[in-house]
Amino acid sequence: MRWTVGRTQTLYQDQWVHLQTADVEVPGGRRLDHRLIRTANGAYALVVDNERVLLLWRHRFICDTWGWEVPGGAIEDGEQPSTAAARELVEETGWRPAGSLERLADFYPMGGLVSARHHVFVGRGAVHVGAPVDDFESARVAWVPLTDVRRIIDDGEIIDGTTLVALLALLERAG
Repeated sequence: MRWTVGRTQTLYQDQWVHLQTADVEVPGGRRLDHRLIRTANGAYALVVDNERVLLLWRHRFICDTWGWEVPGGAIEDGEQPSTAAARELVEETGWRPAGSLERLADFYPMGGLVSARHHVFVGRGAVHVGAPVDDFESARVAWVPLTDVRRIIDDGEIIDGTTLVALLALLERAG
C-alpha cells in the first residue's frame, strides 16, 4: 500500500530543519494532514582499534540525558557519505581513520517522520591528529573496550538510535 502525497507546504525552515505539512491520501481514500521533517543526511564513523571503539560521551539537552555516541553529523552538499564520516570523526574526536572506511549500515532512523538517511561506516585503526575541532560536541572522547559495549547498551548508556544500530551491527559482524 503506497500513500498518495498531494500538496506540501512549508511551516518552518532554517539551515538545519525544514518542517512541512503534506496532504496525504491513505489506501481506502482517507486523507491526513501529515507533518514531515526534512534534514540533511548523516554520516557516522565507528573506528575500532585494539578491540576498542572510539565514542563520544555527551549530554543531549532535548532529552536531558547523557550517553555514548558514535561520531558523525550532516553530509555537506556534494560530499560523499564516507568522506563526511571521516571529516566528522576528525572534527569531533581529533582522530582520523588509519585507512579507508567501509559501509556498515544505511537506514532511515525515523522513516515515518524524518527524511534523513544515516550512513554508518567502520574503520580499523586511527591516528591521533590533535584536539577535536568541535570541542563543544562532547564532554569526553574515549576508547571503549568492545567487551563493554553490550554492558553499556544494557545499562542504558546508549540513548541515540544511530549509535545503537551502529554498535549492534558492529557486534553482529564481529560474530
